[in-house]
Amino acid sequence: MKKNKLTLFIFIALIAGIALGYILNVNSIDVYNQNILNADAKVKSIEVSIAKSTDTTSIAYTQLKAEKKINSKIKKENEDIREKKLEYFTLLSDIFLRLIKMIVAPLVFTTLVVGVAKVGDIKAVGRIGGKTLGWFLAMSLMSLVLGMILVNLFEPGRHMKLSLPDHLVNTGIQKAAMSVKDFIAHVFPKSIAESMANNEILQIVVFSLFFGVATAAIGDMGKIVIKAFDAIAHVILKMTGYVMNFAPLAVFGAMTAIIAKQGLNVLHTYAIFIGEFYLGLGILWSVLIFLGFLVLGRRIFRLVNDMKEPAILAFSTASSEAAYPKTMMLLERFGCKDKIVSFVLPLGYSFNLDGSMMYMTFASLFIAQAYGIHLGFEQQISMLLILMLTSKGIAGVPRASLVVIAGTIASFNIPEAGLALLIGIDPLLDMGRSATNVVGNSIATAVVSKWEGELKESEV
Repeated sequence: MKKNKLTLFIFIALIAGIALGYILNVNSIDVYNQNILNADAKVKSIEVSIAKSTDTTSIAYTQLKAEKKINSKIKKENEDIREKKLEYFTLLSDIFLRLIKMIVAPLVFTTLVVGVAKVGDIKAVGRIGGKTLGWFLAMSLMSLVLGMILVNLFEPGRHMKLSLPDHLVNTGIQKAAMSVKDFIAHVFPKSIAESMANNEILQIVVFSLFFGVATAAIGDMGKIVIKAFDAIAHVILKMTGYVMNFAPLAVFGAMTAIIAKQGLNVLHTYAIFIGEFYLGLGILWSVLIFLGFLVLGRRIFRLVNDMKEPAILAFSTASSEAAYPKTMMLLERFGCKDKIVSFVLPLGYSFNLDGSMMYMTFASLFIAQAYGIHLGFEQQISMLLILMLTSKGIAGVPRASLVVIAGTIASFNIPEAGLALLIGIDPLLDMGRSATNVVGNSIATAVVSKWEGELKESEV
């Protein structure tokens, strides 16, 4: 009953946030949005004129530079005023996300150590790990391929017909040209304290695996550690229950701020792209549920129903991380063994972001289409494989999907300026991606539990 009440409150907060956000947008924020858009358009126009200018000593050139500075200042001032007016709403979601981040690292560490120590030997850990990574690899590939098929089928960028930019526009997004050396360095922690401070889930997983196997190897002495960590994990889960009570306020604040800033006009301008992407996510959900049905049977429908609360939470806050503790609790209630949940779920947050994977091919090829750049089948497959590699292990990076896309499209001579097309609507798309990631990881955990013969009847 309490679980259903919280879901209801989150849903009410979602609707209330959209309504208030729209009212604020129309009555208060829209004037600043228009000023920002006008100033931004002038800055881009001036940048083009500056790029074409050959005489940098002329009076006209000096005036253009001065105009650019004035309009940049107007844009910044209006952005600051807009942020100031909405700061109390964004503060609600910021506080909640900080509380969740406070919990995630110690929760992953304690539960994974206990899970691995209970599994016992390295062979068993390797067996479960092999099945887990095998499923993750297959689902990532499927998500990328589905994104590639859908973007070629819908061609959302075809009607934009943008001209190639004279120079690169600064999108403010750092490229992720992650080499094999960088990837390996990122996976293995140099300091567990630093990894936990930065919420580097993958690095915490690596340390926890070593710690858990070592704990099991020392026999009776290790049982004391397991008991202590098990108790700490339960304390943190109890804390999670307290933190989750703030979820409706966070959802309300997040939705109010995003709708007040973006307005419903952004939905109209990008309606085709947003609609086709969400249709794609619907197809991805159907495929994931079908594959889950092949392993779990009719219980897959119960699982998806159970996950509605963390999925709504991830959607509303645009953060898969926000839903992590609740997802873990509900999977154990569903019947997944704690040692499997604590092993598979943290790995999923680095290796199994199905919604994000589909978005990467969809968005990359959308930008190519917008500039009229044709990529052949072989080039698209190459892009898909590059995305497959560069996307792993950067889940903790802000705007992770855009960071990976920035690094990938540069390899195919697609202007990075095209990312500017996505920055405005990315928060709206991130909401769908985050909810999909939660569902994908939940199904993966249940499937591995079933394969290991560790899926019992669900608790009511």
